[in-house]
Amino acid sequence: MTTNFYFPTSKKALIIFVRNPDPGQCKTRLAKTIGNEAALKIYDYLLKHTVDISEHVDVDKYVFYTETIEKNDFWDADIFRKKLQDGTDLGSRMENAFSELFGLGYEKVMIIGSDLLDLKQQHIDRAFEQLNQHDVIIGPSKDGGYYLLGMKTIHENIFRDKAWGTETVLKDTLHNLQNIDVALLEELNDIDTFEDVKDYPELMKFYN
Repeated sequence: MTTNFYFPTSKKALIIFVRNPDPGQCKTRLAKTIGNEAALKIYDYLLKHTVDISEHVDVDKYVFYTETIEKNDFWDADIFRKKLQDGTDLGSRMENAFSELFGLGYEKVMIIGSDLLDLKQQHIDRAFEQLNQHDVIIGPSKDGGYYLLGMKTIHENIFRDKAWGTETVLKDTLHNLQNIDVALLEELNDIDTFEDVKDYPELMKFYN
């Protein structure tokens, strides 16, 4: 369970889900092609990129780790509040994170992952702005999932009964939200397999 408690200093919160960067525990699909060492280097690069695009977003920022809270890592504790993910699958972990932050009193809560080199700060800023006019914001990813999800109240059903990591996630999520005002951001590519990496020279340098 999450133990650290923080008081809100904003009405908006950004959740960043990360895996602890341990060999063999992150980017496992990518590692099957390029090996654990190269996959870990790529994930470190993606983590640093996620720090760069999120550290100046003017909201309270929470990093949720999969295994253990890292005290001295890429995530400056003066900028990022650190917590542990809690749940049996991705859906329950996201639901618990959203529920916890809404429970603290935040009015807008958004989540991003840490594996998108195409994601920029302006995508996050724009998504928070669009939450002024819409109930839910989703950033679709090219693999059929999503890289960003923002809400003004929790919709528990979108976190349940999903085949996480498959091409049906976005479609099934939108089906759950068919009576809700949803806005979509531009589609971006997340990095999960070698096919996702090969068009990025800055990532391929860790493999060649």
